[in-house]
Amino acid sequence: MKSFIQRMGEEKPPAASISRLDVKFVREEEGFKGFTILESTEERGEAGSIIPPDLSICSQCLEEFFNPSNRRHRYYFITCTNCGPRYTIIERLPYDRPNTTMRDFPMCPQCLQEYNSPEDRRFHAQTVACPNCGPKAYLTDREGRRIEVEDPFVEAGRLLAEGFIVAVKGIGGFHIATSTLNPEPVRRLRKAKFREQKPFAIMARSLEAVKTFAEVGSLEEKLLTSPERPIVLLRKAEDYYLAEEIAPGLHNVGVMLPYTGLHYLLFEGARGEPALVMTSGNLPAEPIIYTSEEALKKLAGFVDYFLHHERRIAQPCDDSVVKPVDGKPVFIRRSRGYAPAPIRVGGSLRRVALAYGAEENVTACIAFNGKAFLSQYVGEVEKVEGVEYLEKTVRRLLTLTGVKPEVLACDLHPRFNSTLLARRHAEEFGCSLIQVQHHHAHALSLLAEHGLGEVVAAVCDGFGYGVDGKAWGGEILYCSLNEWRRLGHLEEQPMIGGDLAALYPVRMAYGILAQAGFSGAEEWLKAQASHLPYGDREAEVIVKMFRQRRYTATTSTGRLLDAAAALLGICYRRTYEGEPAMKLEAAASRGRKILNLKPEISGGTLKTSNLIIALLEGLGRFRVEDLAYTVEEYLAEGLAELACSEAERLGVKAVGFTGGVAFNHHIVSTFRRLVEERGLKFYVNLKVPPGDGGLSLGQAFKAAVEG
Repeated sequence: MKSFIQRMGEEKPPAASISRLDVKFVREEEGFKGFTILESTEERGEAGSIIPPDLSICSQCLEEFFNPSNRRHRYYFITCTNCGPRYTIIERLPYDRPNTTMRDFPMCPQCLQEYNSPEDRRFHAQTVACPNCGPKAYLTDREGRRIEVEDPFVEAGRLLAEGFIVAVKGIGGFHIATSTLNPEPVRRLRKAKFREQKPFAIMARSLEAVKTFAEVGSLEEKLLTSPERPIVLLRKAEDYYLAEEIAPGLHNVGVMLPYTGLHYLLFEGARGEPALVMTSGNLPAEPIIYTSEEALKKLAGFVDYFLHHERRIAQPCDDSVVKPVDGKPVFIRRSRGYAPAPIRVGGSLRRVALAYGAEENVTACIAFNGKAFLSQYVGEVEKVEGVEYLEKTVRRLLTLTGVKPEVLACDLHPRFNSTLLARRHAEEFGCSLIQVQHHHAHALSLLAEHGLGEVVAAVCDGFGYGVDGKAWGGEILYCSLNEWRRLGHLEEQPMIGGDLAALYPVRMAYGILAQAGFSGAEEWLKAQASHLPYGDREAEVIVKMFRQRRYTATTSTGRLLDAAAALLGICYRRTYEGEPAMKLEAAASRGRKILNLKPEISGGTLKTSNLIIALLEGLGRFRVEDLAYTVEEYLAEGLAELACSEAERLGVKAVGFTGGVAFNHHIVSTFRRLVEERGLKFYVNLKVPPGDGGLSLGQAFKAAVEG
């Protein structure tokens, strides 16, 4: 018996995880009467059963895929119990074939024999199929007319190599694909998607191919080749040769490896292409498209060809994105391959809580019985399509977990669409609703993930609605299970024009210079007027608004980084979330600290005006890369000093860093080093994104622990 228990852990299937093992020993002389694996039933299942995430093709299936004598040779949907789609095909639990979209494809005699044979690797593999009985694939033009070819995948790959744009239906939705060597279709794709600068993810044909254009360390290789197959942000190699239009102005590029048979067939056709652009198939600020009908309707204006398959997608799911930060994998987006696998959380969860996130990078979360189920990436909910996607995701998560929420949680912002949806659902479900301040929720996600009783956390991002109605974003918070306090923050700075200051960071830079009393502030703004939509006239209005004090004050770290990027000539206009800060980070990655600028802290406030003035004075004397590095170093040192001083004063041993700025390797690594030098324990989000993608965990945690 002991040997059997040990072997269960050592010899379990690669994708299996044992969350709990209950063993009851009997007297040896009684012996075993039998061994039975019971069939799943809804009555036998418990609420919160594990909902398996999608996994990439395994090595055994891949070997069969390339074997000409195997009956599944080159079958694009080859899978077994160790690999293939799960979450995206499940319509209800238990996870059995009749409850998935594979029920549309009755098994042929050979597949059925494998499915029923305990000795076979495909024993009860719900996705089992073959060329005779599985979903078929086909290629169409933009009018939806079928193109008769011997192999639609190979033909699609050939079209991609020739410079066409192809929409490819995959596991969780459509990708839009094109060449990585030919910049023309990439530029065409950017124009069509109104995506001027935001980087595109790419899929490389092999690990060896990745190493020809990007730097791959041991951590990066482990992530790239893992069963989850996320997109991994890699540093561009010195001799990076792919089209610069893929990730313009950045030092890294998002890369993933093939995770289904269909991807390998694409590369067979796309000879000579080391990688393919493989970006989400959606329109701006809308969810990923997952039906052929919608794809043809919405994408035909710029996509040349469409590669379809017959299997329905029950739950759309974007690719996951991971960035190595300070030697650890940090989620930017936790989705395919990971969601909605539960996360074990600390603290006593007294109620079933459902949370809705904020407005960007949204996920939903259900927490109960020591577990938190985070949904796949939903994205933005500013448009009605995003709100509808969030609502469908919430309802699907409730169905799959089999629970009824007792309390709902959302952001404090009164006008977020996620807040409005939560209010409507509170009435429908008959639940109470709590609103959690944005940065408090970020700090709570650290408590939940790491099982902490209390933490002093630096919570740094672009925007969060503060309890005083102001725009927060550079906060030092004390947070425990029962209370939270704002202990410190960045210096308040003018955000002239509100959201316009986030789009045109010249506004932020001027506001900081003017607030600091810098005599040349107006002259500087006039010199930068060409970077404003309405030039000199707009500059005059900005000056007038400052003088009349018609602006919102903000402590945002993101807006400060934006201002620095504009001041250094790195980025004058934000075309996607985080762009100025990301391009500043790219410049800083090639720099070193050159200004002996010590953080100025007064009354719990880290001064930042002095930093911006020092940058302006350093222009022309120092390299831009070195000045960018200095900005990040100053912030990391100042935030660490504030957090550590407060932790020591309160006797708190745990110091954390969270929020969107936690994606910045330089800031986080410097902050961690300074915290550990003080003998304190450092924490960062590793199971959920530190950005808004992990916000719903903190919200749900607060709602669940309250009695």
